[in-house]
Amino acid sequence: MLTAVAPFRQFIVKLHSRCNLSCTYCYVYHHVDQSWRGRPTVISDETVAALAARLGDHVRHHGLPRIVVVLHGGEPLLAGPDVLERVVVAVRSAVPANTDVEVTIQTNGTLLDSRFLEIFHRHSVGVGVSLDGGGPIENRHRVYADGRESFHLVERALELLGRPEHADVFTGVLCTIDLENDPVRVYEGLLAFRPPQVDLLLPLGNWVHRPPRRGPDSSRTPYADWLIAVFDRWFDAPRRETGVRLFDSLIALLVGGVSDTEAVGLSSANAITIETDGSLEVTDALKTTAPGLGATGLDVRRHSFDAAMQHPTVRAVRREKDNLAEECRLLCPVVDVCGGGHFSHRYGHDGSFEHPSVYCADLLRLIGHIRGRLQAELAARRAPLAPAG
Repeated sequence: MLTAVAPFRQFIVKLHSRCNLSCTYCYVYHHVDQSWRGRPTVISDETVAALAARLGDHVRHHGLPRIVVVLHGGEPLLAGPDVLERVVVAVRSAVPANTDVEVTIQTNGTLLDSRFLEIFHRHSVGVGVSLDGGGPIENRHRVYADGRESFHLVERALELLGRPEHADVFTGVLCTIDLENDPVRVYEGLLAFRPPQVDLLLPLGNWVHRPPRRGPDSSRTPYADWLIAVFDRWFDAPRRETGVRLFDSLIALLVGGVSDTEAVGLSSANAITIETDGSLEVTDALKTTAPGLGATGLDVRRHSFDAAMQHPTVRAVRREKDNLAEECRLLCPVVDVCGGGHFSHRYGHDGSFEHPSVYCADLLRLIGHIRGRLQAELAARRAPLAPAG
């Protein structure tokens, strides 16, 4: 008998299956799963209608007070403002009036202009921009297919979002870690755009397709070293300059709270991805493991989200201790904080995910460092005042 599974609360909707950039590390276009090639370029009105109907049924059946819809791609702005608005209106119209529907969009920023901003404000859509840093840092990987640089366009978009009148729709920046870049310089380059939050992502990799500098010597911790440099700069600032999602989540977990990212912790986002053809997949990150591992064989025209909840792959990616490798469950001193790391990072040569994260040593060191900094800070605050002279 199958155990109960929580309903989906996050829906990642692909508006466009292509991108105007060709970032060298892209997990969609430059990795092992090339299923995007056979999908429609833009989500159709028919697929949008089926998606909205299924989503409305799911929300009503489970009495969900709040859901999150993430508009994604490819580059979602390639779909154009009309498609974007139709999706938002259709989804919000399909759910009960008392259900809060938070809508966000993740974009590379190159196409952002006043047309899109008008829609974002009208429909309360939060905007996150992907950015590696500034100038030469951004142009190392985030380029067009012909090699043209993109930073000047992203800079224009971020300067636009940074205006006071757009503060209520700007959600922050997302940055994939590149060890070739100086960590503090990257962080301060991101800070220049005054983001309300920074999301630092470990490159998508695993034991089969190893991330840069993650060789057989598992004792080395280059990603922890990079992140620790940023953490100390962030933590030691005289005032809070921005939120850093990974650091905030790790601190919350260390003091008994919950994570706000799928990178760490044992709380699950309970997410499902809807591709431009309406097919249902689990996390896009599985495109870095082997072809088709994220596919469910289900789609919004023929299947409910409740049917997808019971799919073995959907159940497997839920962040539960029972889904972790035995050594993580039984031996790891920080398993409740680490949570085994990102699911895709556990993929091994045997075709299973029953392994520690390829970033295991990095996560262990980073968590230990943050715990030490927190303990020292709390001890200093509890220290008695020095006697008067």
